[in-house]
Amino acid sequence: MNIDQKNIRFTGTQINYYFLCRKKLWYFTKNIEMEQNSDAVYLGKLIHETSYDRENKEIDIDGTIKIDFIGKDRVIHEVKKSDKVEEPHIWQLKYYIWYLKQKGVDGVTGKINYPKLRKTLDVFLEPGDEEKIQTVLSEIKRTIDMELPPQAQKTKICRKCSYGDICWI
Repeated sequence: MNIDQKNIRFTGTQINYYFLCRKKLWYFTKNIEMEQNSDAVYLGKLIHETSYDRENKEIDIDGTIKIDFIGKDRVIHEVKKSDKVEEPHIWQLKYYIWYLKQKGVDGVTGKINYPKLRKTLDVFLEPGDEEKIQTVLSEIKRTIDMELPPQAQKTKICRKCSYGDICWI
């Protein structure tokens, strides 16, 4: 199923959660937010706020995506605390690049910044990524349209997840 690109309203967080945990995606989309009490989330926000002071941060596009900052030569940046769950970070940024391309902005690339690790990762849309994004968007729609949340899948990230208390009851 192709998603109508003119009516896309999925956020970067939803893309990230799709790759991280579908149950977390469902809860988040239903406005069941547990992260306000999470020390890990607070630390991530603190790192985001105190890093790259010279940059114009939190660039909101269409109320849909929030780019952490834009560097030279159309490079969009995401600032993350840790690279422990790198795949969701990569796909969040690929989604931003794809989204901007749908809006007619070509030549955009991405960079994930891990200031605490002093590490960066370049991100590009590669052959096949646009089709995968379409599939992901369809799967997100299917997930969030479910009446009940999907079954939780126990992974190593569950121990520190702010949704842990409601996932496993």
